[in-house]
Amino acid sequence: MLRSRAVGGLRVTAPALLVMGLASVAALALSGCPTVDLGDVPPDPNVCRPDRGYYEDEIWPNYLAPSAPTNSCVAQAGCHAATNGRSALRLDTSNPPDHSQNYGAVTRFLNCNTPDASGLFTKPLSSEDTHGGGDILVVGDPLDDAAIAVFRGWFP
Repeated sequence: MLRSRAVGGLRVTAPALLVMGLASVAALALSGCPTVDLGDVPPDPNVCRPDRGYYEDEIWPNYLAPSAPTNSCVAQAGCHAATNGRSALRLDTSNPPDHSQNYGAVTRFLNCNTPDASGLFTKPLSSEDTHGGGDILVVGDPLDDAAIAVFRGWFP
């Protein structure tokens, strides 16, 4: 039989009193602790974050939004435009584009350990991965080979 005693008109068991006592001690101990600023939240270690400057200078204009509309992810049909895109990769196409938003969207489709296995690379590449927009990059085509080199140049 558990022993109990009256506390403030209520019957409380010994284990409950122990828990209440420990909670009170913990509250007192923590009330004197100062707040510690841990700084910015670090990025998820599982997220691939290659050079942002290279993204803005090379990846956006030469790989994602090149002047040739047939090779662009955002021109013509706007398959990956944020406003009317038809996939998980949604890119801001305003002038100038919101590179912070776009960089965040693009890095979700990267594999830094094996860049050639990145969805951002395999989807548009002919014969690699099913792509709703068809084959965008064909190995052996000089313009496409240049875009492929730009993508591969993003990774050290």
